[in-house]
Amino acid sequence: MNKRLLYAGCLTAAIVLLAGCYDRLNMEDANFPLALGMDVDNQNKFHVYMSSPEFSKNAKKKHHEIGEQALSLRQSRVQQDAHTAGVFQGRKYQVILVGKRILQQDDWFRILDVIFRDSRNTVTDRIIAFNGEVPDIIYLDRKDTPYLPIMLRDMVDTKSTRSETVKITAQELHRQIYEKGITPSISEVSLDKNKKVKLDGTALLDHRGKYAGTLNAQETVLLKILQKDTNKVVSLTLPIPGKTKTGPFDTDKVSIHAEQIKTKIKTSYVDGKFKFDIRIQMKVALLERLFPMDIRKKGGELENMIAEQTRKQMIGLIRKIQKHEIDPIGLGLYARAYEYKQYKEVSEHWGKALAEADITVFVKTAIQSMGPVK
Repeated sequence: MNKRLLYAGCLTAAIVLLAGCYDRLNMEDANFPLALGMDVDNQNKFHVYMSSPEFSKNAKKKHHEIGEQALSLRQSRVQQDAHTAGVFQGRKYQVILVGKRILQQDDWFRILDVIFRDSRNTVTDRIIAFNGEVPDIIYLDRKDTPYLPIMLRDMVDTKSTRSETVKITAQELHRQIYEKGITPSISEVSLDKNKKVKLDGTALLDHRGKYAGTLNAQETVLLKILQKDTNKVVSLTLPIPGKTKTGPFDTDKVSIHAEQIKTKIKTSYVDGKFKFDIRIQMKVALLERLFPMDIRKKGGELENMIAEQTRKQMIGLIRKIQKHEIDPIGLGLYARAYEYKQYKEVSEHWGKALAEADITVFVKTAIQSMGPVK
């Protein structure tokens, strides 16, 4: 009996071990693209680009890039595979770079269908807009920077924790595209004059995914406050009116850390228009003050100045949003929740309805810390 059990145990172990090794794939025999790029050339032809690490110990260059004209993302895989020595594994993308020309096409989002339809693909890839031609960044080979896909991934992840950009994955972009109460927004990068990668902020898209505008880092922070989606602390630098500049220095500025931010949005429908009353409270710590002021005596005055300048910048952001008839804040979600009957009538062209809406902003600040110096 014991011999039979021993025999059965050995046989089972052999089957399990052999099955586990049957489809083994060595790293040097595989091709794992970590970045996917998409763009349209001057002749309006669709191109797909990929960047993969090179695991062969004999390779002098530790990554290689491929670019091909393609009919679709899935069809491009055959062409990409023809240029690689290893087995193509297209499910490890860290970032998907979308060229500005792609974003200017109507319904470009449909070309990502294979990302969602093939269940073996991941949907956690960061979607990043590139302000330029995608080949310029895909083929960028700088010795003083990390590998491009990893650098872009980390750049988006770290800056989004400070609310200076948005971290939008393929799955989240899919949700925003098909959610009528909000319009999509994605990270945006470019190359500076020295060919270094630079985070521009956030690219705003309309309901069809078409490019509408760009927000810089500070505007993105304000957007995240309006979205109630900030981390614990955000940073702002604001001009203080009435304070003079000194030579080449902008000595009329104050920099703050804002925390314990509370945003309340009240929705109503009056005289044929939606009305949104936005009230924001936040506690601030002074990080930098470049003009003379006795904070102990005039702290309340400075609080009011900070609140008013924050309010003005938020109003400017909202006017930009209304001008482009988009809604990255998600005010359509509030309209649908509190004024469903009126929202239902304009849901198919919500951006236009928001452009005609009355939006007011009130900001209240309280200085909690002014630093160890007067």
